[in-house]
Amino acid sequence: MKMKLFVLLLIPVSVLAAAAWLASAKVGRVSAPYLYDNPADLPEQKTALLLGTVPKLADGRNNLYFDYRIGAAAKLYRQGKIRHIIASGDNSRHGYNEPDAMIAALVAQGVPAGKITPDYAGLRTLDSVLRMRDIFGQNGYIVVSQKFHNERAVYLARAHGIEAYGYNAADVGQYAGIKTRVREYGARLKMFWDVWTGKTAKHGGERIVLPDE
Repeated sequence: MKMKLFVLLLIPVSVLAAAAWLASAKVGRVSAPYLYDNPADLPEQKTALLLGTVPKLADGRNNLYFDYRIGAAAKLYRQGKIRHIIASGDNSRHGYNEPDAMIAALVAQGVPAGKITPDYAGLRTLDSVLRMRDIFGQNGYIVVSQKFHNERAVYLARAHGIEAYGYNAADVGQYAGIKTRVREYGARLKMFWDVWTGKTAKHGGERIVLPDE
């Protein structure tokens, strides 16, 4: 009886695991032509979408995902690949403000404050990607995050007809990022569901016109 129950439970788990693996493989394959490790190879774009995360971990250590993304975005600006940065992240609860933390870090690396615009409604990657087009009027841009994240963001953008490219920030060590990688499988499955159902950004709003230069 116990063995039968185990088998019955194993079937849906196996199906779900297979679906997650297939979804992940497709995202990586489709997005690969649009991802870059070398800024020199990137097509120039007006804007970069810097995807948010927190600067500090729960134990007080620096969040390397944050540090590496900031460094990558600042590098693109210094090399003239972009002229403006949208710092998109979560600001949905008191004392938690990803966009402002990113802006402060970018300014500390020499990016002029006037060249950075916050998006406080980047609650999810979906929101950040779609708001770049719907709120900020950008139909083409460079996404800045780690490769695994860029794969999903660029796939999502191009599934909505947006000409997105990804610049891969340095990644953290394999052991340090294992929880993030496991979570990514679920995020990719959810992304396909969102695309299929026509999910839109949670918050709309008036168009924000970015400066030409």
